[in-house]
Amino acid sequence: MLPVERRSRIKALIQSKQNMKISELSELLGVSEMTIHRDLRPLLEEGLIHKTFGGITLASDVAETKQQTDSCIICSRGVKEQLAYRIILPDNQIETACCAHCGLIRHRQLGSEMNQALCHDFFTHTTIGAPYAWYVMDTSLQIGCCQPQVLTFANKKHAEKFVLGFGGEVYDFETALEIMHNKMNGQEGCH
Repeated sequence: MLPVERRSRIKALIQSKQNMKISELSELLGVSEMTIHRDLRPLLEEGLIHKTFGGITLASDVAETKQQTDSCIICSRGVKEQLAYRIILPDNQIETACCAHCGLIRHRQLGSEMNQALCHDFFTHTTIGAPYAWYVMDTSLQIGCCQPQVLTFANKKHAEKFVLGFGGEVYDFETALEIMHNKMNGQEGCH
């Protein structure tokens, strides 16, 4: 398929679905993610689409709803990219939390009223879907963010090895949501 044909197909897909992941486009069109990024450049320049965290969205859906991502949605701290926890809402608005602590609080507040939640692996800084991450709590390593501190890992074995060196407990997503809720005793802010 020629680049012009792929761009035409991407236009049709994004107009139909409103938002898509780069990986999804890559799979559907049978090309690399890098090729998709190159195909998107003209569509970005036209203003037809906007890049989102890990994907694209139809420009008309986000033009008025861009969320400022320099402060946390929960505690208003500054956001450090390597700790950020992002929640993508059904209207394509993106809420950003400064860390997994605040991200889990906001995630629980929203319940099913979201499209996706993303965080970063503490070691590699790669993006992971929050429901598939492993959460380390009560570690002795202090990163200077919200308490009780929560670190995220893509790989359970990496999280377990981290805990061997720095202490703490490893939890899956659902358990981490519940434990954070219980630890905060109904409080929605950070200590």
